[in-house]
Amino acid sequence: MPVKPLRALVSAAVLALASVSAFSQTIIVAPHAPPPLRVETVPPPRAGYAWDPGHWHWAHGDYVWRPGHWRVIRVGYRWMPGHWVERGPNWRWVPGHWA
Repeated sequence: MPVKPLRALVSAAVLALASVSAFSQTIIVAPHAPPPLRVETVPPPRAGYAWDPGHWHWAHGDYVWRPGHWRVIRVGYRWMPGHWVERGPNWRWVPGHWA
């Protein structure tokens, strides 16, 4: 195979892999429901930021609390917090995202 077509093929493969990995996310599945959410005191509004509430994170076979924090606003979007969804006998984490 001539060098130019081979180089183009390799470049296309690298771009394809990069685009797949850029959008891939780890799927988190827990075998039982998360504990009830903790009551958090939400700080006063902060210009240019959206509050991302605390949530239970699955790590090393158990739930771990992650407190809320500020996220820099993406103009024209609204922050949708992550949440757990029951799927059969398991629970799946739906990551927070801008919509």
